[in-house]
Amino acid sequence: MPDAFERLWTPHRMAYIKGEGKPTGPGAHEGCPFCIAPTLGDEDGLIVARGELVYAIMNLYPYTSGHVLICPYRHLADYTELTAGESKEFSDYTTRAITALRKVSGPHGFNIGMNLGTVAGAGIAAHLHQHVVPRWGGDSNFMPVVGMTRVLPQLLADTRKLLADAWPEA
Repeated sequence: MPDAFERLWTPHRMAYIKGEGKPTGPGAHEGCPFCIAPTLGDEDGLIVARGELVYAIMNLYPYTSGHVLICPYRHLADYTELTAGESKEFSDYTTRAITALRKVSGPHGFNIGMNLGTVAGAGIAAHLHQHVVPRWGGDSNFMPVVGMTRVLPQLLADTRKLLADAWPEA
């Protein structure tokens, strides 16, 4: 029956809703996407930059365009488990992500953080990762509230390429 509402279809989100690609367990060899991604090429793995101990990757289910994750290569769940070297590079890669995002998309601000544990909101709790989310004035519209939908103006592969090209050297 027709009504006054338009429909915005986002069938690609069903994979996230159904949990496709989620690990089958907490171990590194139980389907952890953050352990699998570095074994792929940068384009296929959506990797922006690779360091010695950590890497930057596009979030497959971003909140906004340019949503980057900083991950250690080592499979660990808690921030306190990082070595001094991992912690330093983790921080450095967060800074580089901010710098690259400012260069390519000029956000007005950032949300930076991590969710430690499933109860804290971590979708992949077994592998530590930090979110670097660019924000713009007015980027939160009614869609997430009313339509349970995020509107992203750029494809992940295009954003990954822009950020990889703008990634600052050490």
